[in-house]
Amino acid sequence: MRTTDPELLHKYINEIIDHTLQEKRIVGTVVQIALDGSLVYSRPAGWADREQQRPMENNALFRYASVTKPIVSTAALVLISQGRLQLNDLVDKWLPAFRPKLPNGQDALITIHHLMTHTAGLTYRFFQENKGTYELAGVSDGMDLTDVTLEENLHRLASVPLLYEPGKMWRYSIATDVLGAVIEKVTGMPLPEAVRMLVTHPLSMLDTGFKPVDTDRLTTAYADSADGEPRRLHDYDTIPFVEGTAGFLLTPNRFTGKNAYPSGGAGMIGSAGDFLTLLEALRQGGNPILPKALVTEMTSNQIGNLEMPYWPGRGFGLGFTLLKDPAAANTPESPGTWRMGGTYGHSWFVDPGEKLSVVAFTNTAIEGMSGRYTTELCEAVYKGIRGVE
Repeated sequence: MRTTDPELLHKYINEIIDHTLQEKRIVGTVVQIALDGSLVYSRPAGWADREQQRPMENNALFRYASVTKPIVSTAALVLISQGRLQLNDLVDKWLPAFRPKLPNGQDALITIHHLMTHTAGLTYRFFQENKGTYELAGVSDGMDLTDVTLEENLHRLASVPLLYEPGKMWRYSIATDVLGAVIEKVTGMPLPEAVRMLVTHPLSMLDTGFKPVDTDRLTTAYADSADGEPRRLHDYDTIPFVEGTAGFLLTPNRFTGKNAYPSGGAGMIGSAGDFLTLLEALRQGGNPILPKALVTEMTSNQIGNLEMPYWPGRGFGLGFTLLKDPAAANTPESPGTWRMGGTYGHSWFVDPGEKLSVVAFTNTAIEGMSGRYTTELCEAVYKGIRGVE
């Protein structure tokens, strides 16, 4: 039985934020927590821009990176709820030119379900080695500044053999960019307009889009540094991710590019509060954008026992991970918890059993996505809501 002490919750979380800032592992953060449908914690801390001494604010805007994926996946589900799209639709029904081959050269059958569950046979350039097939084909991960259109990027993507037969493996990938192109075809409008119509406008997520609504509120991007203090990120910067891979190629000012395509997997910008609004809408059943049955499907494991590299003890729904085994994942989260993050330094999770939604955004990659800050903050939240002294 939960015995939440609000003062204890605030104390534990504040301690984690304060010591993480003191150790200079992050530059700034916004943490917001909803419990039982009410906002019980909201704190901005540190710097939105360290060099300009601009303090972090609650309404600060962040480059969402992969935090974009649940929003675009929700947009696709809205279309499914309207009968305009089906999970078992073949992708080439909507994108006739998108027909990547299997490694043996045979045709592949990719469905919308494969895209939404990251079982389509695709990957990301940053997961490959330098001069990998995606890099040689000129495929953009959706986080660098390039003049390539979405259509051209998919053409390049389709020119590279799939890693595996769709449905046979799980690999985190550029699949949500392909899903974004499908949404454009179904709606007959550019992805930013479609997402606004289907998701952000009905939920009054006024801070969220593919361009910043107010550049004065946009946080400056930083990244972990070997020197200890996070370094300021510059355009065309590369961040190491997994040893032996090419790493993230980032352009923090990508949104200024007139021809930068809207990346369904990484291209949105918004606030912590807006994203918490989406999470709470889904946690509470999907109203007013989705029926509860579809939210249940979205938040149920869709990949069976397929192994998920880097995510032990978890499965995958229609847009994000789902916790199956807390012991294997080494987490205090309850089974069924949904979780994901974002390259620029974000983590979030929803524990339906505890009626808990947590958004922890930073402006510091990679620490804010998968570093100690993420795990320590999660542990502090559970200590607080479970009344652990």
